[in-house]
Amino acid sequence: MTALDKPKLGNNKSAISLTSILIIDNDHITNKLLQTNLKKKYTLVEVADNIYEAEILLQRCHFDLIIINISQSEGVAVKWIYSLRDKGDEIGVIFLAENSDLETAIDALHVSAADFILKPFNQEQMMVAVKNFFEHKKVKHENYILRRQIEDVYESSGIIGDCDAINSICQVVKRVAPLPSTVLIEGESGTGKELVARAIHSWSNRQGSFVPINCGGMSAELLESELFGHTKGAFTGANQAREGLFSYANHGTLFLDEIGEMPMAMQAHLLRVLEEQTVRAVGSNREIPLDVRIVTATNKDLNEQIKKRDFREDLFYRINVLAIRMPSLRERGADIPLLAKHFISTLSTQLGIELPSYDENQLLKLKEYDWPGNVRELKNVIERCLLLGTSPAHCVADLLKDNSDKTDVDTMSNKTLEHVEKQHILKVLEEESGNKSAAARVLDISRKTLERKVQLWDNG
Repeated sequence: MTALDKPKLGNNKSAISLTSILIIDNDHITNKLLQTNLKKKYTLVEVADNIYEAEILLQRCHFDLIIINISQSEGVAVKWIYSLRDKGDEIGVIFLAENSDLETAIDALHVSAADFILKPFNQEQMMVAVKNFFEHKKVKHENYILRRQIEDVYESSGIIGDCDAINSICQVVKRVAPLPSTVLIEGESGTGKELVARAIHSWSNRQGSFVPINCGGMSAELLESELFGHTKGAFTGANQAREGLFSYANHGTLFLDEIGEMPMAMQAHLLRVLEEQTVRAVGSNREIPLDVRIVTATNKDLNEQIKKRDFREDLFYRINVLAIRMPSLRERGADIPLLAKHFISTLSTQLGIELPSYDENQLLKLKEYDWPGNVRELKNVIERCLLLGTSPAHCVADLLKDNSDKTDVDTMSNKTLEHVEKQHILKVLEEESGNKSAAARVLDISRKTLERKVQLWDNG
């Protein structure tokens, strides 16, 4: 076959998807044998005697991999690969060489060759090199797609970060979002649990709305009315009927934040709704079927809540189909400068303030603080910096000083209380003429406790 013949796709059913290879060498015998072997596994394998013929083939179809003799035409092969790279063509390259001189090997390295094989070569050696190239390409492609998916989740949800924990969370979000299962998001306050809930909704393709509600600080009666709605006259002040948040979230997502704070009486109602997929407004006897995805969040340990009988075990198992744990900011310290840059950019725009030019060292200083308030606290501190025109390093220094002062005050307070306690106990002992049993009764403590305290002071 000449270079001017139109390349044809092989009909080998065992070929690996659409994979194409171009061999460029004037060694016709080796080329023919190599082409025959490669065609057994790959879709299209073409041969060209020289770069001129290769150019004609490249104009007519795409090739994933070029196998080229680097020794031909005194460096022309390397220059030609360079020209392809300059055009943005990322075709893979395996170089063949007549000898193993250092300069040739360096040339191959500079153009990021997939492999460098000396002639004469074993056919199996070449088959392994080609296989490794396509496997590496596949992994690289999958990583690129995954990275784009993660970035898309970031953009649609506001989740910012590049640590392993955040990347894993984004992968889970992408996977579970289209499914109807309930999701429990755990983590400290300020870690971004609602952002994850919104990301799940964004990627669910559900047609309804994302409806959030904080379950903390509401009585069971008020929460029931908020979630399920009520009829006119259902209770004092119900002057007209009102739909609940479940109805607003129909065909969408209902986000129950701080579900660990939900009153026990309301937990039973929620469990019934989750099991029956229907709601009944307060004061009504009519059950309304709904299609609502439930996502919950908590900063409490629900297992501990169950032990204290503050949370229903059956409800826990119903909402804990899949748990996602949001890491605290101190667990993802490497993300702090990235988050800071994001907040600096977005808050500058919102506040109408000129974007400041903090250097990287300023942002790295933020990692010295523990951030007990997590991402929410970091955002507030960045906003304070912008409003006051101060640097992040200056704000962190203030935070560290305030924390140190608080620790000193707590220590002094504890010492003062201990001193007052000691003086009071010694005074009572004196009034009771040293009778420890009588003094213990006055102090409303056990004699054993009194003796332990006195012994501690004597040893001190």
